[in-house]
Formats: sequence, C-alpha cells, structure tokens
Amino acid sequence: MGEPKILGFRDRTFVSMQFLANNWMLVLIMFMSGAMLLFPLIQRRSSGMKEIGNTRLTYLLNREGASVLDIREAREMDGRKIVGAIHIPLSQLKDRLGELKAPKDKPLIVYCARGQRSLMAGSTLKSAGFTDLYNLNGGFKAWSEAGLPVDKV
Repeated sequence: MGEPKILGFRDRTFVSMQFLANNWMLVLIMFMSGAMLLFPLIQRRSSGMKEIGNTRLTYLLNREGASVLDIREAREMDGRKIVGAIHIPLSQLKDRLGELKAPKDKPLIVYCARGQRSLMAGSTLKSAGFTDLYNLNGGFKAWSEAGLPVDKV
C-alpha cells in the first residue's frame, strides 16, 4: 500500500468540477430551494407593507380610523369577511381601485385567505397613493380562528 496522495489545488478544482458535472440536478435543486426560501422575504420588503396581527388590526380600526380591504377571490369567501371590510378581489384590484373610498393617509389593512397574496396588492396600492399599508399576518384564517367578529356577505 502506498502513502495517501495529497491533492494539489488543480486536482481539487478538477474533482469539484467533476462533482458538479456528475450531480448537476442536485446542485440545481439546491439553488432552486434556496431561491424559494428567499422569495417571501424579498416580497415582504418590496411590498411596502407592515405585518400586523389581529390585536394590532383591532387597535387600528378602533383608534386610528383604519380601513380594511379583503382581496380574496369570490370562491374563497365562504360568505364571511372581517366586519366593515371592503371586498375587491386581487385579480380585479387594478381595475376597481376607484371603488376604494378609503382615505389615502389613514391606515389600510389588506388581507387574503392566509396572508401571503395580500402582499402582492401592496405595490398596486402604493402606486395608487396609499401610504400607510398593513398586511394581516395569517389572513382571514387567523382572524376567524381567533373567534373575532365577522360579517355575513
């Protein structure tokens, strides 16, 4: 038996390149999963919305005259919404912004079914002049599971 061979820099580089070539699908999956983990973080920062929970939403409604926007699609509504919420589905938001009579300088709280799609509405609302935007963390699901009041539609 001979002594173990110590690989030089070029040999290690060759071995690394050979590994990447032989396992390109694994490397691709690794990069894609990393991108999928980072996407929600980037989306939150670029939406211009602040995350809030049920307690903060109640405070903003009662003390600061906030408006609430429900952007769930009609098929998701199941006949209920947060009390006083205006319903404009996300797919129609750009076309129906004129129906949103909320003051642009007051808080506007946006929610969807679980709190993820409502972030997409942030850029549309921001470009329409709304300055104080909030996303309900957990969406309508979190609100209704907490037993908080809802309106029948």
